[in-house]
Amino acid sequence: MEELDLEKLKFPIGKFEAPIAFTPEYISDKIAEIKSFPERLRKETLHLSDKQLDTPYRPGGWTVRQVIHHCAESHMNCFIRIKWTLTENNPVIKAYDETLWSELPDNLKMPIQPTLNLLEGLHYRLAFIMKNLSETDLGKSFIHPENNSEYQIKQIIGTYAWHGNHHLAHITSLKKYKNWD
Repeated sequence: MEELDLEKLKFPIGKFEAPIAFTPEYISDKIAEIKSFPERLRKETLHLSDKQLDTPYRPGGWTVRQVIHHCAESHMNCFIRIKWTLTENNPVIKAYDETLWSELPDNLKMPIQPTLNLLEGLHYRLAFIMKNLSETDLGKSFIHPENNSEYQIKQIIGTYAWHGNHHLAHITSLKKYKNWD
């Protein structure tokens, strides 16, 4: 039972599941989720105190502050990966150690406002570039060096929409559990 509860805390919306077909409607819906993520995140976090921001969303997990900064870092990497994929032939992207990044002073101590601002501009750009992709562009891919797997841009759109929703659910689940308004 405890393991199941920990799994629910880790994946409150479940693990990412790719659709059978990446329809235009699916892509459009995921781009809309990506575009709206910064506003939804800001609404849930801007009023939180430093004590609340420094609360882990689960035992052994990141703090709310770390989750917010992680989203910006991860989604910046998404943006760069898409740009590489659109301008190079099946590039091998650069991986990064998100755990080590999360332990740096900016992730542990920095206010969230600059990161929320960064996410607003970043997601505007992500949504803009994604909305203007052709069918050919959606099929372009990169190689991730950690597992030598190939990922198409259309898969990345779904993955990063899920990623934002996944981390937002960490925060909203914690707020509900702690009765934070």
